[in-house]
Amino acid sequence: MISEPDKHKRGKAARNKGANAERELAGILRDWYGYDVHRGKVFYHESDIVGLDGIHPEVKRQERLNIYNAMAQAVDEAKKRNDGIPTVFHRRDRGEWMVTMRLSDWIDLFGAWRD
Repeated sequence: MISEPDKHKRGKAARNKGANAERELAGILRDWYGYDVHRGKVFYHESDIVGLDGIHPEVKRQERLNIYNAMAQAVDEAKKRNDGIPTVFHRRDRGEWMVTMRLSDWIDLFGAWRD
């Protein structure tokens, strides 16, 4: 059984890992691609990344990500915040960033871009 102090440390480490992933992705989007983005403020109920108009980003950095759970979280939060298409940005340790969205949302996004 895990003692209470160990549980707290694991929770803090996971939060730090998530925050670092959000900062890393925001830096890539800003520095490499020129998007005016920043990490959202949790206490103000902002998205993980703020500044991608029409996209609700959920950022995950996990070795064994359950993409369906992550997408369900993105969908729920996008509905609450009404801030865009639910999208999961994710990567494994030492892996490349990936983007996952529902097919229907991708079709809408691609159709709008194509027109």
